[in-house]
Amino acid sequence: MAFIEVRFPTDIAYGSAGGPEYFTDIVITQGGYEQRNANWSQARARYNVAHGVKTQAQLDALIAFFRARKGQADGFRFKDWSDYKVTGQIIGTGNGSNKNFQLVKTYVNGGITETRTITKPVAGTVNIYLAGVLQSGSAYTLDTATGYIAFVSAPGGSVSVTADFEFDVPVRFETDRLSATLDSYGSHSWHDIPIVEIRV
Repeated sequence: MAFIEVRFPTDIAYGSAGGPEYFTDIVITQGGYEQRNANWSQARARYNVAHGVKTQAQLDALIAFFRARKGQADGFRFKDWSDYKVTGQIIGTGNGSNKNFQLVKTYVNGGITETRTITKPVAGTVNIYLAGVLQSGSAYTLDTATGYIAFVSAPGGSVSVTADFEFDVPVRFETDRLSATLDSYGSHSWHDIPIVEIRV
């Protein structure tokens, strides 16, 4: 499956609806009790971008983008305006030999922590720190297609590795058809244009 390192139009994404979802099986017993089985260890996001189309220019951009991705065929980047930024995120601890670190984002609530792997950081937004000291760009390389950081020299033992960055969500269209309603001359409406997060 192809993934194209191109971002969905951010002005359309700004008006979209959606967020994380899980997949849970629920069986209700005869006594009214429930048995619940969480099938996914981490959430997957789903969005509806139809609400973000407000102008003819946006409509034209959406149609062109959809055709270029060939519907569901190719994945792409999407900016989730409700969750796209990380500050002071711990991504690892040095041991004197490991040079490679994966960007992540952790969500904490009530003593429960979920760690989300970030594979699509936004170029130009990433800052890496060792023991709180900002590192120059020559101290490491960043792969914006995978979210991996590779240091030239391995961070020393017990040195905290932290990061600030923005990120996109890898997604694809969840339909092979765009269906518009012509409300009046020059006025269109879209009921559902779903996109869904993919694992890359």
